[in-house]
Amino acid sequence: MKHSGLKFILGWVICFLIRLIPFRAPNIEPVMATQMPFAKAYGWIGGFGFGFLSIVLFDVVVGKLGMWTWITAAVYGLVGIGAYWFFRKRQASIKNFLVYGIIATLVYDAITGLSIGTIFFGQPFMAALVGQIPFTAMHLLGNAAFSIVLSPSVYKWVITNEKLEWSFIKKRFMNLVQS
Repeated sequence: MKHSGLKFILGWVICFLIRLIPFRAPNIEPVMATQMPFAKAYGWIGGFGFGFLSIVLFDVVVGKLGMWTWITAAVYGLVGIGAYWFFRKRQASIKNFLVYGIIATLVYDAITGLSIGTIFFGQPFMAALVGQIPFTAMHLLGNAAFSIVLSPSVYKWVITNEKLEWSFIKKRFMNLVQS
């Protein structure tokens, strides 16, 4: 599949706008569901880059850059690499997006939820574990819904859309100029 920076920008804008919805629970976010189609189409580098930059760019723009930014960005990057490995021999189907979304959410929450508080803020492990259970439950619900609705839509309307490639846009522009 042809790489198009425009598609990455569109993916980041989708994530950014959803993450800006007021009163949205912090664990109901579209990064993983948007990242999976990019990893499927553009490999481990595309998957890592999409997830990592989604977190970093958002935190920079909203002025919330901190040590958690780098941890969550790195783990989202790893989720993108995992998505590449998962999808390299699987179709971009609702079932596969859902299965990987569930697995990746559990891994992501285990790594980030049980490490940041305990390592950097001295939170007791049991407190982190008990607090993580409802957070992960909501995170699973959100990611499952986004995996069912957003992932296939991004794959169909963004990733496989040839009209969102620079070569197509350039060709259309040149045709307009020459007319």
